[in-house]
Amino acid sequence: MKKIQLYLTLIALVASMACIFKKERPTLYIIGDSTVKNGSGLGRDGMFGWGSVIPDYFDTTRIRIENHAIGGRSSRTFLTEGRWDKIMAKLKKGDYVIMQFGHNDAGAVNDTSRARGTIRGIGDETEEIDNMLTKKHEIVHTYGWYIKKYITDTKSKGATAIVCSPVPRNVWKNGKTEQSTNSYTKWAAECASLEGADFINLNERVALKYDANWTEEKLKTAYFTPKDHTHTNYEGAKVNAETVVEGLKDLKKNKLKKFLK
Repeated sequence: MKKIQLYLTLIALVASMACIFKKERPTLYIIGDSTVKNGSGLGRDGMFGWGSVIPDYFDTTRIRIENHAIGGRSSRTFLTEGRWDKIMAKLKKGDYVIMQFGHNDAGAVNDTSRARGTIRGIGDETEEIDNMLTKKHEIVHTYGWYIKKYITDTKSKGATAIVCSPVPRNVWKNGKTEQSTNSYTKWAAECASLEGADFINLNERVALKYDANWTEEKLKTAYFTPKDHTHTNYEGAKVNAETVVEGLKDLKKNKLKKFLK
């Protein structure tokens, strides 16, 4: 009888361990533009986004990371191209979404080139267009409308939304890195506050690092590619990724930081 009981106990233990190992890891989804992922994310032309570097800071045996950011997209076109729908089809309770948009939202609302712009602000204003690029009828919303949609959609799945302001460009004014204090950084923060999401002010955090350690000229070769003042090289992407991690550590109630190394 004792042998049978021991055998049954061992079976129960093995079954329990199997359940633990089969438990699906949560997924961190990252969405954004080329400052988050440039091209394939492998550093073509020396350009890297911070989303390509940030997995190095996580224990990926405990959490999966999917970087869905793509160059040239705004908060609007990431949605209208169906990229968000693909994430929503997989997003589940316990997952996380980090979003960073704004660099491309100031573009034209309607043209034959990119047609990716959003209306400034976070209100309910709309502009109805016949999109000259896609040849589709479209209702264009404010930057804030799209950010708030990403947040509310994420929360509807039982996942956690984290909003980041755009990282700063290598543009200086009066001896300091120019920040988007009165535009996309401000609007991203307001959206996060209104919808109950966490917020990381990457614009300010990174700019303060630049101001303390670099000049505009030195940044050109140290952290940015020769192409322009927006796209970072590997070292620049690393600085931005480290700043995201620092921001996560400062979020009091956010559980994503427990997956950091």
